[in-house]
Amino acid sequence: MNKVILMGRLTRDPEVRYTQTNNTLVASFSLAVNRRFARQGEERQADFINIVAWSKTGEFCSKYFKKGQQVGIIGRIQTRNWDDDQGQKHYITEVVAEEAYFADSKREGDASANFENTFGNTASAGSEFMASSDDELPF
Repeated sequence: MNKVILMGRLTRDPEVRYTQTNNTLVASFSLAVNRRFARQGEERQADFINIVAWSKTGEFCSKYFKKGQQVGIIGRIQTRNWDDDQGQKHYITEVVAEEAYFADSKREGDASANFENTFGNTASAGSEFMASSDDELPF
């Protein structure tokens, strides 16, 4: 089974591109995910994890996620490799987002608040999480 659940802050706004073959939207960004424990006298460490979101999930992320926001991502780990123009081999490990959630508390002017004002609150009462998957998008 290949399942990843992450919660962290976006280190930059999602970057959008389209595939050459069938013009599919791809959003990429990275999350700073705090490690669970910190050594005594040291600051808590964070891991910076690359995320890729395709199609409607990518559209959702590119439209509503902004640098600094805390989000939740559910997806799977994917590895890939390629050779560059100089024949150098490159390897990358990333998370392919299958679901994306807001994880910040609601604030005035927040992207999640704008989403709710536009499409209605789809989160359960009292929850700070709002779901987004390809099947649940309002567009």
